[in-house]
Amino acid sequence: MSRTAAVLVASTRAAAGVYTDRTGPIIATWLQEHGFGEVDPVVVADADVAAALQRIVAAQPDLVLTTGGTGIAPGDRTPEATRALLDAELPGIPEEVRRRGSAASASALLSRAVAGIAGRTIVVNLPGSSGGVRDGLAVLGDVLDHLLDQLAGGDHPA
Repeated sequence: MSRTAAVLVASTRAAAGVYTDRTGPIIATWLQEHGFGEVDPVVVADADVAAALQRIVAAQPDLVLTTGGTGIAPGDRTPEATRALLDAELPGIPEEVRRRGSAASASALLSRAVAGIAGRTIVVNLPGSSGGVRDGLAVLGDVLDHLLDQLAGGDHPA
C-alpha cells in the first residue's frame, strides 16, 4: 500500500505572492524520498490555516506536515489549529526539533509547534524556516516508519 501525505504552508506573504515559499518544496521532496507519492504543497495565509488543515485532515492522508505559523507573532495560529483536530499529542517530536534547532539558533526555542494523531493521520508542525524544516525532517525521519507502523496496528519490534 502506498503512503499518502499532504503539506500545508502557513504564510500570509507567500500566499499573497510577496515571495515564493521555499519550505513546501523541501518537504515534498523529502516525502518522495521516504516512499510517499508526489505532493503539491498547499500555501495559505495564516488566517486560513485552521480551515485548510481541517479540509486536509478530513481527507485522511497518512501524514500531514505543516510549515510556518508556529512562532509568537500575532497571526501564528498553526499549533492551535492543529491541537483542535488531535486525538492524542506526540510531544517528543516537537521537543526534539526545538532541541536540535536550538544548537544552531536560539530562536528555535520560541517554536510552539505540536505533533499528534488525528484519527488515522499523523500531523506534525514544522517551523517556517528552511533550516527548521530540515531539522524537523531529520527528527521525523528517525521515527517515521515505526510511527506509521504503530498507527496501522503494528507491534513493537522484538
